[in-house]
Amino acid sequence: MLGAGVTLKGPVVQQVFTLVIELGLKAGDGLPEGATGAALVCYAGGVDEAEAVRETVAVLKTAGLNPLDVSGYGTAKELADDGTEIGEEERALMAKALDENAVIVAEMTPFFGDEE
Repeated sequence: MLGAGVTLKGPVVQQVFTLVIELGLKAGDGLPEGATGAALVCYAGGVDEAEAVRETVAVLKTAGLNPLDVSGYGTAKELADDGTEIGEEERALMAKALDENAVIVAEMTPFFGDEE
């Protein structure tokens, strides 16, 4: 018998979210010589986007990186509903993130300051 105010919830469903993380410099971060930071495109699982962001930031910090800002772009379904085409490679990486409960870094773009 359930007590007052207790509700039954369905199974927790993990989804994969597309995130773009801006990195600042940190000693030993492995960014290219002369870089002022970088942007990472990551695929990460979570029951919601907030969980995916928390997990991704934690993994990146553990890896010695300095995450400064995170932008979420939603799930594959949300991206497709907005008209974004998702290629086979991206879908495979998203599936891997879900299957392995992992944060997948799909792309890294270093930033370089103006050189005068």
